[in-house]
Amino acid sequence: MDVRILVVEDDPKIASFVAGGLKQHGFAVDLARDGDEALALVGTTAFDAAVVDIMLPRLDGLSLVKRLRAARNALPVLFLSARSSVDDRISGLQAGGDDYLTKPFAFSELLARVQALIRRASRAPEATRLVAGDLELDLATREVRSGGQLMELQPKEFTLLAFLLRHVGRPVTKTMILEHVWDYSYDPQTNAVDVLVHRLRAKVDPDHRRIETVRGVGYVLKT
Repeated sequence: MDVRILVVEDDPKIASFVAGGLKQHGFAVDLARDGDEALALVGTTAFDAAVVDIMLPRLDGLSLVKRLRAARNALPVLFLSARSSVDDRISGLQAGGDDYLTKPFAFSELLARVQALIRRASRAPEATRLVAGDLELDLATREVRSGGQLMELQPKEFTLLAFLLRHVGRPVTKTMILEHVWDYSYDPQTNAVDVLVHRLRAKVDPDHRRIETVRGVGYVLKT
């Protein structure tokens, strides 16, 4: 059965960025542009988690979640907001939110937070190790080993490798990598992806046997 996420966001660019990324990771996604639309969807559809912008037209995000909690709806909610003060975060949690993420954000962090909300709600155990052949990555300790040898990776190199390991054998586009490793406001014309792949290869795949270039598409990690 699909894991279904409700995204409540009135900014088309952010909504597309979040929904597209979640779909690429196998989630079913419904979009609402304001709190009223979200309430209508929640009334007819079972969701596993919701990503809710606080500043919404008509019914705002805080009011939306307060209504859900008043109706004893325990839907796990991750708030999005451009406001980053401690008081703003406290307001979000006191309104009934389960987590709070400030804009701009990297999709990788949003994904990790959504997955954590779903795990807590379902009490499902967390898989912390990603493996492809003799390449191992531990999400908990942030250790990476190649052929049993410990490798030192920079944060973005680690995030890229984890992304490739989650898509072993499947080509991923440069746009997918850009949206996962950087945030939605990053310039898509940059060569940052090529530079980062080059750095990662130098550390874990100097012979280019693992991370292959798929011409006209992007890259694929082979076992």
